[in-house]
Amino acid sequence: MSLLIIDKLSLSIDTKPILQNVSMAVEPGQIRGVIGESGSGKSMTAFSVLQLLPDRSTCSGRITFAGHDLLTATEETLCSIRGNDIGMVFQEPMTALNPLHTIGAQVAETIRIHEPKTSRREAMRRAAATLERCELPNARFPLSRYPHELSGGQRQRVVIAMAIALQPKLLIADEPTTALDVTTQAEILDLLRRLVSEDGMGLMLITHDLAVVSGIADRISIMRQGEVVEEGDGATLHRTMQHPYTKALFAASGHQPDRAPQPPTAPLLQVKNVVRDYTMPRKTLFGAPRKFRAVDDVSFTLNKGESLGLVGESGCGKSTLTRAILGLDKTQGGEILIDGKPVFAGNTPDRAVRRKMQVVFQDPYGSFNPRHTVERLITEPFHLLDTPPKGADRAKAIDEALLSVGLTPADKSKYIHEFSGGQRQRIAIARALIIKSELIVLDEAVSALDVSIRAQILDLLTDLAARFGLTYLFISHDLSVVRSITDRVLVMQAGKIVERGPTEQIFVNPQRAYTKSLIAAIPTLPEGATDA
Repeated sequence: MSLLIIDKLSLSIDTKPILQNVSMAVEPGQIRGVIGESGSGKSMTAFSVLQLLPDRSTCSGRITFAGHDLLTATEETLCSIRGNDIGMVFQEPMTALNPLHTIGAQVAETIRIHEPKTSRREAMRRAAATLERCELPNARFPLSRYPHELSGGQRQRVVIAMAIALQPKLLIADEPTTALDVTTQAEILDLLRRLVSEDGMGLMLITHDLAVVSGIADRISIMRQGEVVEEGDGATLHRTMQHPYTKALFAASGHQPDRAPQPPTAPLLQVKNVVRDYTMPRKTLFGAPRKFRAVDDVSFTLNKGESLGLVGESGCGKSTLTRAILGLDKTQGGEILIDGKPVFAGNTPDRAVRRKMQVVFQDPYGSFNPRHTVERLITEPFHLLDTPPKGADRAKAIDEALLSVGLTPADKSKYIHEFSGGQRQRIAIARALIIKSELIVLDEAVSALDVSIRAQILDLLTDLAARFGLTYLFISHDLSVVRSITDRVLVMQAGKIVERGPTEQIFVNPQRAYTKSLIAAIPTLPEGATDA
């Protein structure tokens, strides 16, 4: 008997259709993968199950859970089901957790809300046991810790612990691994699989990444524009798929840009023995402050026209090194040169050197001021120029930058909320190109994008590199993307470069155990899945 049955669910918000005739089921002990791009309706399907919908929402059809019709259930009934019988894991753990409360208190709160007669002591004991199940043992992760004291993967484990504290019959996980590095992602997926097996609960796993669910889901539903366009067995869908959209998703997941290998040229970026320390809190009142070495004697060269990948787990020092290269952080040792000139002139970055490089960030929405038009946003780098263009020259530069990334001059008068995620990232790239910088630092620039949009952006980056002779430093935890877009790879661990070499050599024949573990953790599609 099915645990959850969604039968011909339709949802409208303010009379606008969001979902149309969505049907799927989750059995006890089964993992149901729900796949689709942004706006496909997969998250709204999950929120419909929990009845956590915006005002002026109208649902029709049926959602049956353990004998309850959730669309007609009272709010009192729904409150008893949420958290108790249905747990929810959200995408961004830092926003799902209260930064003012300890992790123990937050897990215990879930228990006490649904079991008000449970004492605080007993709730904390059960919280500790639940965190232990989620691989956060109390000896290493005391209940007194706060969310900011944990890594991204550890915070996600706390969110999972909150969701399973009362051993729900159904767990809904909405993009639980999107922002995590490959090894942490693999650990979280293994944890979810183990919890399903141990508790016999059903799991609805929502993601835009087919590779994530292909190795874990028993059944897969493909959603597009509010509809389920295809459903199939997780192990065989890549062979039985019929719908063109499903085939397009599989093809985009394994997309390889058409890149020509770059012959060695003159060095553009030289990093020589760079050291970056952070001062830590004192352990005692009169003791000397401790030092944490985030970047430890790092050296490498990036040649003109080359694409270099920098990979490693969260906390390995990638972002700290990037900030130093961009002149945002002063280093304690070594030097960083662009075209043979140091990035820092004394204690401040040299503006003439700094304008030779620009950065494209991971979150294309968060990196823009929503109050400004595209015209103002993409001209921000003009402050690095001694004589910024004015009048017709300024308008021409804006139009050329937008056209180069596949947008139109008319887009300059719009605001950032009027664009899709992929279009926003194109605007971010246009901002990086507008002053004709030579080095573009891409900091997780495609990690948050849907697979088809990601494929388009990778093709765009390849085309721009060929047209303008750009040099890329590509920082990412997504090793499959790094493999498709770079000439060489640096592997970083604990502040050091532990392995380096041509991209294919690193992926085919890694030498270090750490590199092997990163590559082994990459989620992969079944063989032949991208041939459609």
